[in-house]
Amino acid sequence: MADNTFDAIVIGSGISGGWAAKELTEKGLKTIMLERGKQIEHVKDYVNAQKEAWDYPHHNRATVQMKKDYPVLKRDYPLNESNLDWWVNDQESPYTEIKRFDWFRGYHVGGRSLLWGRQSYRLSDFDFEANAKDGIAIDWPLRYQEIAPWYDYVEKFAGISGNRDGLPQLPDGHFMPPMDMTCVEKDVAGRIKEHYKGARSMIIGRTANITEPLPGRTNCQYRNKCWLGCPFGAYFSTQSSTLPAAMKTGNLTLRPWSIVTKILYDKDKKKATGVEVLDAETNQTIVYKAKIIFLNASTLNSAWILMNSATDIWPDGLGSSSGELGHNIMDHHLGVGAGGRVEGYEDKYTYGRRANGIYIPRYRNLFGDKRDYLRGFGYQGGAGRGRGLASAEELSIGADYKEALSQPGSWYMNIGGFGETLPYHENKVTLDKTRKDKWGLNVLAMDIEYKDNEKRMRKDMMNDAVEMLEACGVKDVKGHDGDGTLGRGIHEMGAARMGKDPKTSVLNKFNQVWDAPNVFVTDGSFMTSASCVNPSLGYMAFTARAADHAVSELKKGNL
Repeated sequence: MADNTFDAIVIGSGISGGWAAKELTEKGLKTIMLERGKQIEHVKDYVNAQKEAWDYPHHNRATVQMKKDYPVLKRDYPLNESNLDWWVNDQESPYTEIKRFDWFRGYHVGGRSLLWGRQSYRLSDFDFEANAKDGIAIDWPLRYQEIAPWYDYVEKFAGISGNRDGLPQLPDGHFMPPMDMTCVEKDVAGRIKEHYKGARSMIIGRTANITEPLPGRTNCQYRNKCWLGCPFGAYFSTQSSTLPAAMKTGNLTLRPWSIVTKILYDKDKKKATGVEVLDAETNQTIVYKAKIIFLNASTLNSAWILMNSATDIWPDGLGSSSGELGHNIMDHHLGVGAGGRVEGYEDKYTYGRRANGIYIPRYRNLFGDKRDYLRGFGYQGGAGRGRGLASAEELSIGADYKEALSQPGSWYMNIGGFGETLPYHENKVTLDKTRKDKWGLNVLAMDIEYKDNEKRMRKDMMNDAVEMLEACGVKDVKGHDGDGTLGRGIHEMGAARMGKDPKTSVLNKFNQVWDAPNVFVTDGSFMTSASCVNPSLGYMAFTARAADHAVSELKKGNL
């Protein structure tokens, strides 16, 4: 459109940004989606999607130089040869750690929708009511019944495979047929149900890998190479799903290499008028104007943009009038669980490389159970077979070693916990004005940690895991409580929480910034509490709902 003016601006192209673009364009709004990183085209740019470990110079392992160049990424599994350029360069985009926080980011079209674990669960009223019940932080401004139809809506489009399990703490959804459990998983699931008399369950994961074709997408091929980009479109991503839908309308303009540095605000109209963009390649500044803005830069980057906006009116940024902007940061704490060896089943094997696992839904502090901490946790994991090296441990070279490698080993079963972190006001991000990134922009400072409540929870997360596996006949069970540093869950939430009162929250129940009602924030920023389930499906549902509300309000002349 002329003069860089659009009906809507979407900042960010990940899971929630893609949904915002789809919904707004399908409702007739001329929309520009701004992405700070490079373009990645569906299929064409999945350059490693067909490769195996031996196709890489260092067998897909991190080199000494890679560890030097990526000091944050090396802390966990993301550092590898296969998709290194899909993760943020730590040197170009640093951040300050007042307390250690492992921030793993993807700055490119599609964002972490290309990299996510795809586990897709609904929050329940146990989650929406938790803060009010426990007297923690503030109450959510809505309940499950209000968001449930939007969960239905996004599940049908995204394609979620799973089983309807009838669990009140994990609402059922609109599912494609589930993937199969392995024979060992089925056995363990049955034993858990029997041993705990139905109080605990083990189910197949609910995943955004389709098991039936959708338009333009082929069902999962069981390759388990999802984070290399799927040429079949078998898992939900911006590239496979929402971007094609938005482009089909003819209403979308996609602009990569566009770092939004601030939202422009008219203090007389009390509305945003547009955004200021720094071109990441040319360093030129460009202004885009629009009637509504959807901020979907991911939780911490969205906070950064708000903190840099309207500082002439609010020194701490747009949305800071409540004193809550940048506060209440949450992630799931993990790195704790148990595993062991399973005897028998030597004549059985797994089918393909299933891009999914099992899930044990939360059972603590529910249904009369009471612990010495608040909230709870779930487990993810699975059972499989390793390579047949146990019988040839002394071998490290030669024909016998190669033969052992080609044989299946023993069955094993592992489960790892995902625990809820409470929304502590003091867990926050601020602007570090003494340090800048490659583009001369101030960086974020992280002051985030899990506390005593989570530490007490972690004891149960390990001990319960050991107890369950042993009760199910798993042998040589060993528990572990490793590095639970926040950030590793890659589920950043909070920073701009929604609520009922502008004095205690940044957003209202429709994800609108109280101080600028034509600005909607629908990434993980809005979360008022974390639950213990993977949150991305919720971002989709809240984004679709917010877009519907935005267009309705626009038509009424309220925006």
